[in-house]
Amino acid sequence: MSGKIKNRSAANADSISGGVSCDERILRDCHQLYTDPDSGLITVAESVGVKLLPPRKKITVMLMGNHSAGKSSFINWYVEEHIQRTGVAIETQGFSFVTSGRKRESLTGNATLHLYPHFKPLQEFKGVSEYLSTEICTSRQKRFSLVTFVDSPGLVDGDMKYPFDVDEVILWLGDLCDLILVFFDPMGQALCKRTLNIVESLNEKHGDRLRFYLSKADEAGGESDRQRVMMQIVQELCKRPGLNKCGFDMPTIYIPNPNKPSRCVNQIEEVCRTVEKTINQTVQTTLNSLEKDCELISEAITDTINNDRQTTMENRRARCKSCFLTLLGFSIPMALMAILVLGALSKELLEMALGPQGTEALSLYLTPVVRIFDSLSVEQQLYSCGGLVLTSFLMLIIARFSFRTRPTLSGKQKRQLQEKLEYVQEVVKTKKKKLYEDYLRQSVSDHDMDL
Repeated sequence: MSGKIKNRSAANADSISGGVSCDERILRDCHQLYTDPDSGLITVAESVGVKLLPPRKKITVMLMGNHSAGKSSFINWYVEEHIQRTGVAIETQGFSFVTSGRKRESLTGNATLHLYPHFKPLQEFKGVSEYLSTEICTSRQKRFSLVTFVDSPGLVDGDMKYPFDVDEVILWLGDLCDLILVFFDPMGQALCKRTLNIVESLNEKHGDRLRFYLSKADEAGGESDRQRVMMQIVQELCKRPGLNKCGFDMPTIYIPNPNKPSRCVNQIEEVCRTVEKTINQTVQTTLNSLEKDCELISEAITDTINNDRQTTMENRRARCKSCFLTLLGFSIPMALMAILVLGALSKELLEMALGPQGTEALSLYLTPVVRIFDSLSVEQQLYSCGGLVLTSFLMLIIARFSFRTRPTLSGKQKRQLQEKLEYVQEVVKTKKKKLYEDYLRQSVSDHDMDL
């Protein structure tokens, strides 16, 4: 990225935002701030050695439970379209992603992994890729435009063979999902041990994401039958130490049917509120992460500039030391040569070259050295000259290798870093503040915002 970073905004931003909810616009704008190829935070961060991940524009909600628990039926009810196949038999044999888009489309496993790059590690699980699919529909009912549902295979006990390790895949997906809805149906499969084992494992790491529901509650018979079913499920869950916690809640839900009225209390809207609450928390988390990442990039840029300034000072000191040793190393042989040359010249030539006063001063300084040198034997004189030459050579080597300079930033690079710092501090943080205000205005009045 070269040149000054500019704050680009879409010319048709107003038309694009038409029909888009505030939360959806905020998540989309935050994602754009990260992924812009020229001035995105990911590009800026990479230039200073910081790795960032872009926020997702939707939350991911996984539905799991025993077979025929009503997971696919719930998705169809939520989007108000018949997307997923439903029935008593095991209809969902693999993992199906259901998301909103521009047109109705069905994608296979390879296309699914291209659509969701963060799910690409799924292809490392043997046999999973062939059982991945994505259903894209145009529905904008409820908050579907901000949700990607993951419909998992129905879980059963016994000798049922899956074409892949379904337990491990669900546990892996649990790490990436924002919300995990566990459906227990009252028709004899609610106590499926495979389901309970996976739920217990998920609860160890992601207990705050788990929500339990008694699905198809209208098919459980009378109120006393429903109570017995719920007591059986709760008792089975409480046998697991990790699931035996206070505040346990399991609302009763079923797909409303005008042609089949029921006296059972339907709390299916509670699921919608849970999804909406997760969306709100995701928006807040995204905005908070944006602020933290801005601080992280600012600190990295500031540290890079300060380290470069410190390196420049150290290089200057290293050059001074190197120059001093170099001069000292050259001065010794030069002095020996001067002594030999001057000693070979007659006094008359020295007076002609330096004058009487110069010759007298030179004699004053060199006489002690000449006397010491003359007092030595020829062999000692040779050793002394060799030692001085060796000392000079060592000084030159030390000056060459011991005081090497480190690379520093060029003037252009410094200007670019400063521009990136100003962009993060002035443009991105200002945008983040405005997005936060837009989000809060959905809940509070303008008068409260002015406080």
